[in-house]
Amino acid sequence: MTSIPNDTQYDRATGSGLRFQAQGASDRVMTDGQDLTLVRDAEMIGRDLVRRFRAYGPDLKRSLFQLITTGTLFLVMLVVIATATKGRYWLALLLAIPTGGLLVRLFIIQHDCGHGSFFKSRAANDLVGRLISVFTLTPYSEWKRGHAIHHATGGNLDRRGWGDVDTMTVREYQAATPLQRLGYRLFRSPFVMVLVGAPLNFIVLQRLATGRKWQDRTARRSVMSLNVVLIVVFGVPMVLFGAGAVLATYLPVMIVAAWIGNWLFYVQHQFEDTYWERDGTWNFHAAALRGSSYFDLPPILQWFSGNIGLHHIHHLSIRIPNYHLQACLDSAPELHRVSRRITLRDSLTCWRLALWDEESHRLIGFRDLKAANARIAAAQDGKPAYP
Repeated sequence: MTSIPNDTQYDRATGSGLRFQAQGASDRVMTDGQDLTLVRDAEMIGRDLVRRFRAYGPDLKRSLFQLITTGTLFLVMLVVIATATKGRYWLALLLAIPTGGLLVRLFIIQHDCGHGSFFKSRAANDLVGRLISVFTLTPYSEWKRGHAIHHATGGNLDRRGWGDVDTMTVREYQAATPLQRLGYRLFRSPFVMVLVGAPLNFIVLQRLATGRKWQDRTARRSVMSLNVVLIVVFGVPMVLFGAGAVLATYLPVMIVAAWIGNWLFYVQHQFEDTYWERDGTWNFHAAALRGSSYFDLPPILQWFSGNIGLHHIHHLSIRIPNYHLQACLDSAPELHRVSRRITLRDSLTCWRLALWDEESHRLIGFRDLKAANARIAAAQDGKPAYP
């Protein structure tokens, strides 16, 4: 296995991932579970679009307008929740929904800053990204590094575990102990992953500098310094107005934003005909266009989510700011040949999928295990996996 690229190496790829591209994807024999023609087309289209999309860089006026309008609306909504809903907490909970959507939009701006795509200046990106991290509760530098690795290795089965949704293959699930299987089933349930896990991750787990975070000096400093800032930023209002009032205002907003963000991130990569390959056959462009979805949302939801549903374009070139993603899509009709469009209704069916079947090249559900096991047995016996 080759080593994980560092930030400098990934930056040199200018968002294209060309430095890590494996060339063998077009040469392998594929089952009928994944269309080889689509993968080849994705590789060719992706290489061409990376060059064309370089024209869509940051626009200072648009970046400032988006930042100011979103930030102002968010702060105004917080004030409204804190002051105008006394005695009517049901109204505070109701207002937490659009306010949580605004927090998601702020997170997308922080996300773009982490990619260096919101401003031309790296210092400006880092400054704004760190300021927003106080509201998203997400350590900027730690998240920035992990997310860069996610982009450089997305869809690579041999490099899982960096900013992705933990996904077992069918064979790995078969080899797991009963307790491990139970834990994985619980983890993959929407109740655990979204309703409980997403808020827990943002509010609690991101406060902890454990494991790889503790071993990495930059990540450790990022986590701990944000914790100190959060103590001040939230501690002062708690002293002035009471901890209960502050928590009653901000926790619902944070929880709603975590739910929305988790849903978006899941659907972006977890769909039936997504892309996973081993090191030897993995290809960056195919992973970007076949392993990242086009989450086609209604206009209002696309606005709140900062166009991040156009995730295939974002993975193809991280240097495109969120407000240019739609223009990129409109300028490249050839993308429709290779992209996976998912609607809001389609996203509901994605949650039953949990295991990557290397024989059929499909993400399958637990109820599909019997058929998957039959394919594995046939492959081991040297028989065709399909009649």
